[in-house]
Amino acid sequence: MVLPSIHVSAVVFRDEQDKVLTVRKHGTSKFMFPGGKPEPGESAVETAIREVQEEIGVGVNASQLTQIGEFEAPAANEAQHTVIATVFSYNGDPVSPQMAAEIAELSWVAPNQPDVDLAPLLADYVFPVLDFKVS
Repeated sequence: MVLPSIHVSAVVFRDEQDKVLTVRKHGTSKFMFPGGKPEPGESAVETAIREVQEEIGVGVNASQLTQIGEFEAPAANEAQHTVIATVFSYNGDPVSPQMAAEIAELSWVAPNQPDVDLAPLLADYVFPVLDFKVS
C-alpha cells in the first residue's frame, strides 16, 4: 500500500557546540527541523525561507542555504502518511530563534545524544548523513 505523501522543506541550523535546532509544534510530541509545506508555486528553497521566518523569526536568504538532499520518512504527526522533505543546511551567522506561529518549544539537540523525542526524518534519515564534530 502506498501511503499519501506530504512535501516539506526544512532547514538544519547548528550552534557553536554543533547542536542542531529542533522545534515542536503545538499539539505534537516529536521534535523536527524548522520548516513546512509549500504554498502554491513556491520552490523548495522559497518554502524553507518563508517557513523559517514564520516559525522561528529568522530571516535567511537562498545564498545561505545548501541543499543536503531529499529524504522520505514516515510522517511524525500525520498517521499513515509519508513525508518527503527537501532539507537544507544553513551557512550563515549564528541565529537566535524565537518561538512563533505554531511552535510550542525549541530545543538545541546533540544528534549523537538527542534528549528529546525526534521525528523519524531527523533520527533515522538526516542525522546519519550529517558531519558532526566529535566532542
